[in-house]
Amino acid sequence: MNSSHALNFNIKPGGKLRGSLRVPGDKSISHRSIMFGSLAEGITQVTGFLEGDDALATLNSFRQMGVKIEGPDNGRVTIHGVGMQGLTAPKEPLDVGNSGTSMRLLCGLLAGQGFEVTLVGDSSLSDRPMRRVTAPLKEMGANIETTEAGTAPLVIHPVDHLQGIDYLMPVASAQVKSCLLLAGLYAKGQTSTTEPAPTRDHTERMMSGFGYNIKREGSKATLSGNGRFAACNLDIPADISSAAFFLVGATIAKGSDLILEHVGINPTRIGVINILREMGADIEVLNKRDAGGEPVADLHVRSSKLKGIKIPADQVPLAIDEFPAIFIAAACAEGETILTGAEELRVKESDRIQVMADGLIALGIDAKPTPDGMIIQGGQIQGGTVDSHGDHRIAMSFAMAALRASGVVTVTDCANVNTSFPGFVPLAAGVGLDISSTS
Repeated sequence: MNSSHALNFNIKPGGKLRGSLRVPGDKSISHRSIMFGSLAEGITQVTGFLEGDDALATLNSFRQMGVKIEGPDNGRVTIHGVGMQGLTAPKEPLDVGNSGTSMRLLCGLLAGQGFEVTLVGDSSLSDRPMRRVTAPLKEMGANIETTEAGTAPLVIHPVDHLQGIDYLMPVASAQVKSCLLLAGLYAKGQTSTTEPAPTRDHTERMMSGFGYNIKREGSKATLSGNGRFAACNLDIPADISSAAFFLVGATIAKGSDLILEHVGINPTRIGVINILREMGADIEVLNKRDAGGEPVADLHVRSSKLKGIKIPADQVPLAIDEFPAIFIAAACAEGETILTGAEELRVKESDRIQVMADGLIALGIDAKPTPDGMIIQGGQIQGGTVDSHGDHRIAMSFAMAALRASGVVTVTDCANVNTSFPGFVPLAAGVGLDISSTS
């Protein structure tokens, strides 16, 4: 999925963000809309679908397994569901590119299908840990081959049947939880997952939205196999992870006044709002409503002075994808910001702790990486060049840093921004960021 040519962002310093915009649809929910729409009986209409490489990898995988899917066309997708037993063996390996969500969730969904399938990804995804899903799936009776290192390619062999398990998760991970619940759809008896800390609950919400009986009590989710999904219509919320860059940008750039429309404010995802508010950000949540079982709202953000904080431990899992942007806010805050308990950041699309620290240091900020987080002293961001290491969130975070920089900021290796935020450059330029891209 990676573009072979390098793409760089060049951002001139200064500027402010004003106006209103709707960022692309939520990536997590876009993935799941294709999965459940495909397994449902009937036709599911989706609007607000994220047309980025990751979600398209999921869409193409289901097409290869015989599901008729029309679109995407301006975020509209029509899925002709084939029912729980209707998927067919793909003729070749399913290539999910850079998408960890696609690989981990499909691994669970396909473990009980009764046909052989191979999952492959790009070089970055092929380095990411997969044992966290393959080990518990083996406990359910799945037969999945990995490399010796426990990474992709994953070869999923058919088995007679899966057996439900009651799994106590060693680490909080929405992908592991979702993977096991998806496998549980095809298992005998009950499957339940218990989390050590709250994670995104998009899978459980959407299963309920499609009429599947799933029980949730505290940190435990339970379902039985052999149920069915009924088709429905979904308007996918704008992705709070994509909104996060603009929340930070408008907070740090003097004179900014920005409205972000129809943003998903799922309680398991609003860590970035809570953390920025604690630092002194001026973010209002307006016009709360419901979209397909997910809470959405408009976010109104104005520039404000930030102070460094110790990031509260209970907010870390609720903001895990937004830390690259939060680190930029910390660099612009007065005083010291300390993050601990976020070792998960080291196994994302890049080692986000090390790569963000290197980038901040390159721009003149005092940033010390620690095994599970970072210590950042707020200061004056300088101009300079930052290597995003092909990590979309790092690229967009440093683009926003230029709003407070003293010189031009160049970010290299930005082609993967299309995985989560197609159209980022024109959208950001439209509200006041002085950004251009060169290849």
